[in-house]
Amino acid sequence: MDRQLISRLAHAHHPIAAPLTDESVARLLDRATAGTDAGLALDLGCGEGAWLVRALAARPHWRAVGVDLDAAALTLARESAEALGVVRRIGLHHVDAREFSSAEPFDLVLCVGATHAFGGLLPTLAAAREHLAPGGRVLVGEGFWEREPSQAALDGLGVARDDYADLATTTDRVMAEGWTPVSGYVSSPQEWDDYEFAWTGTLAAWALDHPDHPDAAPAQEAADRHRQEWLHGYRGTFGFVTYLLRQD
Repeated sequence: MDRQLISRLAHAHHPIAAPLTDESVARLLDRATAGTDAGLALDLGCGEGAWLVRALAARPHWRAVGVDLDAAALTLARESAEALGVVRRIGLHHVDAREFSSAEPFDLVLCVGATHAFGGLLPTLAAAREHLAPGGRVLVGEGFWEREPSQAALDGLGVARDDYADLATTTDRVMAEGWTPVSGYVSSPQEWDDYEFAWTGTLAAWALDHPDHPDAAPAQEAADRHRQEWLHGYRGTFGFVTYLLRQD
């Protein structure tokens, strides 16, 4: 079963592809756009555009650009923008985020839960810097180790121990690259549980509701496997931090 399709189905009831509640997303966007009546935002790996359409709906003088490789997700993003009346203020590009270029700099660059597209947090920040206007801000979300991971946690996430660090080390690495955290938010255990139950439950429900679909069995298997990897692997071990950054 196509991984992009799995992700779209699993995020149907939790369109923010990260362990963040709607309230947390709203607070992060408020802080990221504070003091600016108008601006231009870029989401590198926007998926269904959930961050951007919410930002535009609350900020009538902002414009936005979203970039993603999933054409179907971009279609959903456009539909959401139309439903909220912001479609004229958003541009959506079906292109690899690593290859996107723009002649216009951005006041806010987002990449929350999509740093894998660039090969990790620091390469993502290097890419964001190329798009950022002077005085601009970056909102980036990344995983970190809440505690030393077990082999089950590593296997469940499909990563190596050195792919992530603890929160202090992660923050030190960001600062060493010339970024200053002006705000930050660590997702709560409740947000993690809500996200994972939504991901696995929505995918499993789709499989149950479409028993004759050729992807029903693979979807159920993906949901069951993910639930196992989470509950018996990385739950309580893997954390998620969202930084708001400015350049030194």
